[in-house]
Amino acid sequence: MQPPIRDERTTPSAGDGNGSTQEAMDTSRAREALAAASVRTPSAPEAPAAADAGNGHDGSAPPSAYSQGGMGGYRGGPVSFRNLRTFTSFKYPAFRLFYGAVIGQMAAMNMQMVARALLVYELTGSGFALSIMALGNAAPMLFFSLFGGVIADRVEKKYVLLAGQAASAVVSLVVAITLMTGLMSEERSGSWLLLVVAALVQGTIMGLMMPSRQAMIADIVGQEELMNAVALNTFGMNAMRLLAPVPVGFIIYFMGYDAVYFVMTAMYIMAVLFIWLMPKVGVGSLRGRGAMRDVVDGLRYVKGERTILMVLAVIFVVTLLSMPYMMLLPALTEDVLGIDERGYGFLLMVSGIGAMLGSIVLASLPNKKRGLMLILGSLVLGVALVGMFFSASWLPGYAVPLAFGFIFFVGIGQTARMTLGNTLLQYYVQDEYRGRVMSLMMMEFGLTSFGVVFAGIMTDVIGVQWAVGGMAILLIVFSVYATLFMPRITKLD
Repeated sequence: MQPPIRDERTTPSAGDGNGSTQEAMDTSRAREALAAASVRTPSAPEAPAAADAGNGHDGSAPPSAYSQGGMGGYRGGPVSFRNLRTFTSFKYPAFRLFYGAVIGQMAAMNMQMVARALLVYELTGSGFALSIMALGNAAPMLFFSLFGGVIADRVEKKYVLLAGQAASAVVSLVVAITLMTGLMSEERSGSWLLLVVAALVQGTIMGLMMPSRQAMIADIVGQEELMNAVALNTFGMNAMRLLAPVPVGFIIYFMGYDAVYFVMTAMYIMAVLFIWLMPKVGVGSLRGRGAMRDVVDGLRYVKGERTILMVLAVIFVVTLLSMPYMMLLPALTEDVLGIDERGYGFLLMVSGIGAMLGSIVLASLPNKKRGLMLILGSLVLGVALVGMFFSASWLPGYAVPLAFGFIFFVGIGQTARMTLGNTLLQYYVQDEYRGRVMSLMMMEFGLTSFGVVFAGIMTDVIGVQWAVGGMAILLIVFSVYATLFMPRITKLD
């Protein structure tokens, strides 16, 4: 028998999670109210104490007129244009600064994704080399993200992000110098392995930093605005997927790869400046315990929370079966579609347009049927990937325009996975475990890189179409199964 799903208007009982007592929840309310006060705008109206006590969680959400009605209200009525709440999270000054940092970081990361994939394929011509690069970047996340989660629950998140962005700027600068001086070039056999080393370092930085960045969103905006803030965060990421790849192809064409990495360094520095201006947000909940003990405690918590465990499982399967396309797209564009770096950049731009549209829609929706939307988004993603990778086999004369059409829906499906998976985890997790749960989500991305390695090997054996398209077919099968036989997920609000 399926246990009841927490409704946003009911106070969690002592049996939820680890069975926290009412006294502990009251203490948490007071602590979080003090933390939230540092990030509210002066004009944000205060909600009555009674409303705060009955908001459906532990009182951590900052009071907001948008959760009561008016422009952002959505309780008790159908969705209409008048009730859309698309940009409500921007009323928090700290979120606006956070958003600027996200733009800087994601601009650099998306420029790197394009430039690094093209550079490695140019130096090696091997799909396997692309998969090794993906593994080098993601494997450290597998080993360090759990400790990053402990850091997120212990240390002021602003300082974690400052250190991580500054370190990323140093890595990008070093790669730029190696390219400019010729230490990494086609004439130097095996020099592409320097990129693998850089990927290992940057993957370590990401593993330690990203749980804090993800968990910080709830500290800034609270539970009621969480989906809106995560969707807007995803919108910014997708905007950079749309904008950043376009100049990369032209910069490479006219100035070389080293210029791209210098621009990336500047973007990371911009992120550092925005984070520096942010106030401190959130309160560390772990004191005086060993890191390994905190990791084990977090794993025990997830094991006892079936809803969180199943959401993590769904995210893992969907990411495992869909992620390979991102690293192996150069093999499709060059070997199957026959388009150059500029066409590759425009292909990513179309994907970014679809992702941005999906983000805006999700930011405007109420907190309803989010589990079902997660599964349906995964189905759309699987169908679009199959269409994109097999378009050259079905209609060779129209392969390129079909690929551009299908990748638009790939962007929509990816946005649904990222936004809804992140939101559901943060909505149902207890505050004291938030960083460690988000670290498990990051850890899953490290695990799925083994799927990228497998797809890379299969690309060299059976071709990129069946290597990636075959995994997309499995994603369709899984999505249909989850829709029909996993009500615990599909009924989540």
